[in-house]
Amino acid sequence: MVWRELTDHLQVLYGAVAALTIVLVLTPAVGRSARYLRLIERPQEGERDRPAIPRLGGLAMFLGVLVPSLAFLPLGGELRGVLLGAAVATTVGAVDDFRNLNWWQKLAGQLFAAAIPTWFGVYVHAFTFPVIGVHDLPVWVGVPITVLGIVAVMNMVNFLDGLDGLAAGVCAISGFTFAVIELSLGRYGVAILAAIVCGACLGFLRHNFYPARIFMGDSGALLLGYTLATISVEGLLKTAALATLVLPLLVLAVPMLDTSFVVAKRLRSGQPIYVADARHLHHRFMRLGFSERRSVLYLWTWCGTLALAALATRFAPPHHHGHWSLTNVAIDAVAGLSAVAFSLYVVYLLEIVKLASPRARRREAERNAA
Repeated sequence: MVWRELTDHLQVLYGAVAALTIVLVLTPAVGRSARYLRLIERPQEGERDRPAIPRLGGLAMFLGVLVPSLAFLPLGGELRGVLLGAAVATTVGAVDDFRNLNWWQKLAGQLFAAAIPTWFGVYVHAFTFPVIGVHDLPVWVGVPITVLGIVAVMNMVNFLDGLDGLAAGVCAISGFTFAVIELSLGRYGVAILAAIVCGACLGFLRHNFYPARIFMGDSGALLLGYTLATISVEGLLKTAALATLVLPLLVLAVPMLDTSFVVAKRLRSGQPIYVADARHLHHRFMRLGFSERRSVLYLWTWCGTLALAALATRFAPPHHHGHWSLTNVAIDAVAGLSAVAFSLYVVYLLEIVKLASPRARRREAERNAA
């Protein structure tokens, strides 16, 4: 039994290292191919001076996820469905990188990709409600909720991919956190997949962190969002504990808050929600005068504090086996207060400091005038 557990733990590590190595090696080749195909991102007017940068890095990330998955995962029905959906999500993103799909074409492709794992039984079967407990969900409710949730996370990661290394770093933190939590619960298949996502993101960061030499494009953003979302759903399948719902929400809070804020702003101004703008959190940091590297590090740190709070909740439950633990309560309090404190600090920067910043006010006025 001990040997079996050790082997499973090592497979999680092997999967992450394999994904990191594959993406690290393949990304330059994908970048050269993207340049040959003229799939490059040119700097827009008003942006800093930088060379044209190839996109389509998501294809290297997909191979970094696929190959270790085939090597280390028990490809039963559920995980086979997850990988098929990942292939479709990457393909939809790659086609969009090539041809700039209409919003409804892109959404249709996302819905199709998100529906694939539900055909293999990967959907929310039950839901835990506070106080009243666990309740089974009929298929006609569980499947649509799952599809919409996966599509939502795919677009959240896509929206977040606005600065060099931002989305890859946030997804690496999320993948690592999911892997640790799933491993502690004995769900080795999902833990390996989460570790593979983490490794792929770390390998890509070598080429994508500021100054980026390649962008992941929609192919990478949709792949990462899809995979992290299905990992969360897989956690819900194995246990109906409330933590399996709360912890993924906590780990993915940064892209969720960013997307919620931007969508609310667009709706209030009467702008279509699918039209890109400069209202994201990272754009607001930049308008305050932060460098791109500093903005990314702030958002990584914010995501990291939330991930630590999730891990503390999992590994130091305050009420364990019917008894309160003062040590665990203290650990949870420190982790929780750290996450809340940094969240409040971000709000302070973006909502209060900007009022005292002439540069931020000037840029805000220019944006509104445009």
